[in-house]
Amino acid sequence: MKYCARCVYPANHPLNITFDDDGVCSGCRVHEEKDSLPWAERLEKLKKTVKAYKSSSRNTHDCIVPVSGARDSYFIVHVVKNVLGLHPLLVTYNKQYNTRRGIRNLAYLQSLLGCDIHSETLSPAKVKRITRETIRLRGSIYWHCLAGQTVFPVQAAVRFKIPLIIWGAHQGNDQVGMFSHVDEVEMTRKYRKEHDLMGLEAEDLACETDLPWSDLEPFAYPHDRELAAVGVRGIYLNNYIRWDSKAQHEKMIDMYGYETAPLQRTFDTYNDVDCFHYTGLHDYIKFLKWGYGKVTDHACREIRLRRMTREEGIALVQKYQDVVPRDTRLFTDWVGMSESELLRHIDNFRNPEIWGRDEKGHWQLEDSVINHVDDKEVEAARLLLKENRCDFIPDSSRTDKEPEDRYILIGRGWVDK
Repeated sequence: MKYCARCVYPANHPLNITFDDDGVCSGCRVHEEKDSLPWAERLEKLKKTVKAYKSSSRNTHDCIVPVSGARDSYFIVHVVKNVLGLHPLLVTYNKQYNTRRGIRNLAYLQSLLGCDIHSETLSPAKVKRITRETIRLRGSIYWHCLAGQTVFPVQAAVRFKIPLIIWGAHQGNDQVGMFSHVDEVEMTRKYRKEHDLMGLEAEDLACETDLPWSDLEPFAYPHDRELAAVGVRGIYLNNYIRWDSKAQHEKMIDMYGYETAPLQRTFDTYNDVDCFHYTGLHDYIKFLKWGYGKVTDHACREIRLRRMTREEGIALVQKYQDVVPRDTRLFTDWVGMSESELLRHIDNFRNPEIWGRDEKGHWQLEDSVINHVDDKEVEAARLLLKENRCDFIPDSSRTDKEPEDRYILIGRGWVDK
């Protein structure tokens, strides 16, 4: 397997990474724009773009912002309200794998920033039926989360006639350099289907399973005519703001008390504290499919931001990639499937470029970035560090005595400041 000479991404990245003659991946090359683009000018361009969407009535929302109890939600809403001066409607799809910390983060987000919020919570029985099918068809326990999070904001835009949706970072841009920042790529149904949903839209599930359309309709993307009638468009902040997830989270911790926590299979304690499974079982499944997990994503990001050497990143991959998640039983009990059945389905989706079987029939990883510390192109591709430390600090300033080992389906909408 070929690995980037600068970061630690493999050639089998599912978003179709490429390499240049120096062995440096497309994601690293596009990331170089973060140190060369005139970000102050780009922010002014963004301000001019959104000005056209400001409502003349403060009773009407200017834009929609998709949020959760983690990731970059606090930073996005902060920018939208306090930098761009917009009046957003927050929209959230309830993924149902919620931690109490995530519910608290979401409650404080809408409260401290004074925003209206529109949420969707589907029947758990419906979500379980769908998830059993997506495990069988794509080896995914997270399809409903990805489908819901990427379509509910668009449905809300059509329903409430709010044309502008503001997202955070475009994954294809930030990870593999699928686009340049100056392309200013916007949300598309095509990208959602091919990459977020692994080629499986609600309509495809309807054709390939016995699920009733009433189960799948909440995940159906609005028709082009509906989008055109409202003029719906979705823009990404990382095309206009130099995106640095670690620095942004630390600013939000200082300003709003965003809660963080240690995560199972990575060193990043900031991004996915709202979900029992994202950096647990879901990430382990990613590893069983592709031979790498979130620790690789996070190490690549920190290497590119010049806070971590490639060698330090590889050491973290070695530390975390084989960690067996402790949330598997929680999920299998919820979905109604044994662990052995779940893993049999996952085996069908192992990438043959990186996984093989030994003579006893056991799965084995054919290669790893751990074996590529001293590749010949590494020294020439190396970036000089700009920061000497890359610490992620767990912070839980808001205590909660209720147990953390069960899902919280519905949380408080508001809290006293």
